[in-house]
Amino acid sequence: MRERALYGLTPSEPATTHPTGVPVMTITAPVLPAPATSTAPAALDLERLAPGFGARVHGVDLASATDAQVRAIRTALAAHKVLFFSGQHALHPDGQIALGRRLGDVTESHPVVPGVDEEHPEIYALDSASGGFADVWHTDVTFVRRPPLGSVLRAVVLPPTGGDTQWADLQLAYESLSEPLQRLADQLVAVHDGTREFGYYLAQREARTKWEGEQFQALVPVEHPVVRIHPETGRKGLFVNPGFVSHLKDVSDAESRYLLDLFYAHITKPEHIVRHRWSVGDVVMWDNRSTVHYANRDYGDQRRVMHRITLRGDKPVGPTGA
Repeated sequence: MRERALYGLTPSEPATTHPTGVPVMTITAPVLPAPATSTAPAALDLERLAPGFGARVHGVDLASATDAQVRAIRTALAAHKVLFFSGQHALHPDGQIALGRRLGDVTESHPVVPGVDEEHPEIYALDSASGGFADVWHTDVTFVRRPPLGSVLRAVVLPPTGGDTQWADLQLAYESLSEPLQRLADQLVAVHDGTREFGYYLAQREARTKWEGEQFQALVPVEHPVVRIHPETGRKGLFVNPGFVSHLKDVSDAESRYLLDLFYAHITKPEHIVRHRWSVGDVVMWDNRSTVHYANRDYGDQRRVMHRITLRGDKPVGPTGA
């Protein structure tokens, strides 16, 4: 379904109605202030991929987007969770970082892995030739106190076939749980630990990178609520992933395994997922607070290179306020 959606309206402004009679979503987010020369909201040409999850954005050149378009994209990100842009051939490493800075605060590439080169310490390169795979369901960098708000991923080198990426909607997953399970999940806390994925790499590498000014000498587990309240939309979503969650706090090992397996199976039901087949020039943005994703590793010894930047996030807050 294609629609032109207005974003950037303030709460006092009336919602706009689409010509078909369907109200246009006008979620307000903490976005960049409007410049003095342009205060009108931008209309995004959106093609929804599911009723409330994932959208293709048509007619926007990210390398030269206007301030109004950037504000609209930032707001649409919270509403649709994953945004797909094709034909972004003019967006190169410098431009990707510049775009990220217009959307929010760009982090260093990764708490453990250095940037793609000295000129671009913000870019995390996922290169299959050097073990850059992501074939496990995960949310980016949840093993730190303040996981990233979102990510911007650009396709650089692609195999002839394969290498698709899938995203799952954590808010829909929570909302489609039965009420008793929602109440249980609301009370739980998960321990996130990056050791399994990055501990060996950290131990072998003498040089240290920084993340939000902190140099990681070791990967210390952190605790986050199993249910996270989105700071912009107020919606609840599951906030667990098999990539970085080691266990649930204050329950037995057996209970932790059974509950996490239940949550993971539910999160990855087909109706919670959108899948993208990449082309060179594609850029995808996702809200790291409300999604998990998985990169298919089905392309043999063909090379796949992706460049990712992440936006600085906040400390997850759950229903109990923790």
